[in-house]
Amino acid sequence: MLPICIGEPHQITVTSDRGNESGTYDARHLWFSDTQIVVSPDESSTSVTLSSRQTGIKIVSLRWNLSMPKDALYLGDEWERGYGTMGFHNLLSNRFMPWYFIASQADGGFGYGVRVRPNAMCFWQIDAEGITLVLDVRNGGMGVQLHGEHLELATIIARKYENATAMQTAQQFCSALCDDPLLPNKPVYGSNNWYYAYGDSTERDIMQDTDYLAKLSEGNDNRPYMIIDDGWQIHHRINNYNGGPWREGNSRFPDMQRLADYMRDKSIKPGIWTRLLLNDDPEIPCSWRLKTNGCLDPSCPDALEYIAEDIRTMCGWGYRLLKHDFSTFDLFGLWGFQMNPYVTHDGWHLYDRTITNAQMVKRFYARIHEETARFGALVLGCNTIGHLGAGLMHIQRAGDDTSGIDWERTRQMGINTLAFRLPQHRRFFDIDADCIGIGPTIDWKFNRQWAEVVANSGTPFFFSAKPESLTPAMEEDLRKALRTASIGEVHAIPLDWQQTDCPESWGDETGIKKYMWFDQRGLQFNPNPTRSIAILSNISE
Repeated sequence: MLPICIGEPHQITVTSDRGNESGTYDARHLWFSDTQIVVSPDESSTSVTLSSRQTGIKIVSLRWNLSMPKDALYLGDEWERGYGTMGFHNLLSNRFMPWYFIASQADGGFGYGVRVRPNAMCFWQIDAEGITLVLDVRNGGMGVQLHGEHLELATIIARKYENATAMQTAQQFCSALCDDPLLPNKPVYGSNNWYYAYGDSTERDIMQDTDYLAKLSEGNDNRPYMIIDDGWQIHHRINNYNGGPWREGNSRFPDMQRLADYMRDKSIKPGIWTRLLLNDDPEIPCSWRLKTNGCLDPSCPDALEYIAEDIRTMCGWGYRLLKHDFSTFDLFGLWGFQMNPYVTHDGWHLYDRTITNAQMVKRFYARIHEETARFGALVLGCNTIGHLGAGLMHIQRAGDDTSGIDWERTRQMGINTLAFRLPQHRRFFDIDADCIGIGPTIDWKFNRQWAEVVANSGTPFFFSAKPESLTPAMEEDLRKALRTASIGEVHAIPLDWQQTDCPESWGDETGIKKYMWFDQRGLQFNPNPTRSIAILSNISE
């Protein structure tokens, strides 16, 4: 590994509430009216700092005239989850790559990125003549008001790796970007009821799920988690509303503490799903809510304290894994695949106008971690921004939903996510490529392979299956995968990930195995279009 000194940028462009201004960077700083940009390079990193007295700043763009090789293959990250489109590409000048990118060549590779938890939303563009780093420092969709404070926007890291494979380059570079990951102390695995129930469940159903998980994991020293997904909260409405309040169950879930106690009595660790920012409690003042959609605004101290009390309530019942969902969408109004390339629309602002969107997101994640840590609970972030959550969450649901109905969705989302987010595993957090959704419409030959490759990857493993719906042979396959996942000693990696977005060859210290992911009948017609639309648009999960 060799540090690359990126040096001082050749041009800086600032977009403020007044418009665009650009100029040549000189003597390590650039002034625009009352605004100052300072770039401080050294041998191992480069920091970028912004200050402005009165002008609201939206975007800072830095350009370096550095030649990028055309014979390399480039892999970039995503804003939040993956959506089945990650992969290596040739040099594409119009491609934007959030947070970091790596390049792979015959004799090694290199990477450019920003250290985790920056104070700006950052993305890269590359072309044959140079690279551009765009730092989105908006507050909501308007310029941040710093009032003369100096804010370090990001620390740029660049590294070169000689005689390294693409996976080695990506893994080592992720380690360089994060030196303080928050990791579970044991492999995480278990069951989640979503992909067979889809929100239609009861306390009795979860008890049966718990019994089934206990049966399938019998003899495993490291005990599994049973995660209750959407459907337990008091205002839940199937295929309609999946928000809070989060402080009591509904008629189908009359006693959430009793349910957690039942799990523990069966030697199963209790887990629970929540959507902390969507809450129709009429007692919440309008000033605590975002003006764009009515979701809670974490930049408001009172709203953040309300959220903290929700977390204390759920953990106080006895749940020791908190899966929080939807926060990126609820904050910015866009899914990751719609952020092209900016994370939110212009024209709105947060309660606290002195912080950037990145600072607001980190404040939210940090409070979740602080409250769950009081109880020794794990944090699993879904629809979260991994680069801002590294060090603040134990696990990230790293891709969009798989399915218990359509294998094609699992193939597209799950396998792509597992392969291309694997370099972040144990370096940012544990990555969760989502469940093995077991249902009658999916051929077991596909889910058996999916279960095997997830278990062999050493990443968190969750399955969804209606209790006692599996044949004895299927149960034995699943029991074996759960056993492997509980130990976490196998670490298979994709070997053909530079040639395909759905790797088929996976290898570990025991050898190489090829999987067949594609249904020869092609994409199958779904006879339930309402349910299909709900799943694909993430309405329900």
